[in-house]
Amino acid sequence: MANKTEAQKLQEELTWSAPHIAKEAPEQKEQAYKYCEGYKEFLNTGKTERECVKEAVRMLKEAGYRLFDRSETYAPGDKVYFVNREKAVIATTFGTKPLKEGLRINGAHIDAPRLDLKPNPLYEKEDIAYFKTHYYGGIRKYQWGTVPLAIHGVVAKKNGERIEICIGEKEDEPVFCITDLLPHLAAKQNERPLKDGLKGEELNVIMGSVPYEGEDIKEAVKLTVLSLLNEKYGIREKDFFRAEFELVPATKARDIGLDRSLIGAYGQDDRVCAYTALTAEIDTKKPVHTTVTILTDKEEIGSEGNTGLNSDYVLHYIEDLAEQEKVAVRDVLRASLCLSSDVNAAYDPTFADVFEKRNASYINKGCVLTKYTGARGKSSSNDASAETMAKVIGIMEDAGVYWQAGELGAVDIGGGGTIAKYVAHMDVDTVDLGVPILSMHAPFELSSKLDVYNTYKAFKAFYA
Repeated sequence: MANKTEAQKLQEELTWSAPHIAKEAPEQKEQAYKYCEGYKEFLNTGKTERECVKEAVRMLKEAGYRLFDRSETYAPGDKVYFVNREKAVIATTFGTKPLKEGLRINGAHIDAPRLDLKPNPLYEKEDIAYFKTHYYGGIRKYQWGTVPLAIHGVVAKKNGERIEICIGEKEDEPVFCITDLLPHLAAKQNERPLKDGLKGEELNVIMGSVPYEGEDIKEAVKLTVLSLLNEKYGIREKDFFRAEFELVPATKARDIGLDRSLIGAYGQDDRVCAYTALTAEIDTKKPVHTTVTILTDKEEIGSEGNTGLNSDYVLHYIEDLAEQEKVAVRDVLRASLCLSSDVNAAYDPTFADVFEKRNASYINKGCVLTKYTGARGKSSSNDASAETMAKVIGIMEDAGVYWQAGELGAVDIGGGGTIAKYVAHMDVDTVDLGVPILSMHAPFELSSKLDVYNTYKAFKAFYA
């Protein structure tokens, strides 16, 4: 290439854009693909928050973590974990610096949009038995019709026994489905706004269609369903009031594209950040700052409840850490740094008009820093300071992490929130960092393996 002009040199020095990782660092492709095999297994194993916690605890124990005991004394490199009601988990590796110099907090959520059963869900209509559902989180309801679904749940029985249920994940098990109209009869339905293509009360899941044999009774198909559930799990209709049932896509995580560069799966928002945070935590041996890795619940409905970040369970855990070192918790929090590890919407050329290209995130360009979330005028947002952005960018650049920055769509188009504002509320410097996702909140979301891998690298550097 000919010698560069002064203007070309200056342009190269002063301007910046995130490169395509595969073009600039093709050697990362093999590393990313290998790393993501474990991630796909995690997605298949953990389709509910309870299952994610169970799998996370298994991984933590295998890596030598012990249950946290606030009466014990811990040394640098010790690894502990804490479980909140089997729906959230915190993991810690103790650092070499005292707590008064701050924690490195990393929080991701493990709940995902889905269909929950109503408290009294089972009914029969025209010889078909159905479950009635109530959707959880921000779904596009029409996307859930005609999709094979699996039932995951837990029943707390009157006698104190707890029954775990999972139907539809194995090849020899039945799956479940919501019906939709054939196009020949859908002229009136076609006039509905897209958001009402299927309405909430139409998200009814078929459970069976054969009546109970032997007697002519009312609601005989419903009885067939109840008898099968009772035969296998020992539950009765009244037990639905003591249960949590979730309907999720029965699909497995799959490679997408002839080049296998993408992962398609349910629940990648935000289990992609949960897995990368968890594995980075496990791989951190003797960090400078003590780590607090949080896999939390209820983000998709505003982080409410005692297993969401809009409660004090994380604060109480940090208070316990502070008490062990006899330091004021406010000093620990004020000196801490947090990554709110959540996904962002990847630029989709098919729907380009909802993005602002210069401030969108793209697949294959690395993990994405989201300075602020919220809607329109940054409503309900944590807006990270320049100093916080500088710290996190510096950590990633020192570690050779590929990163980019992005907003969640164009101004006035929409918006969203994360756990960031709840951690910031504790007086902790916080910024969002995660993976760009295509088809976010759909029953089948897409992520880039290179982005997933660089998010893991970012978290590992953050903990170092």
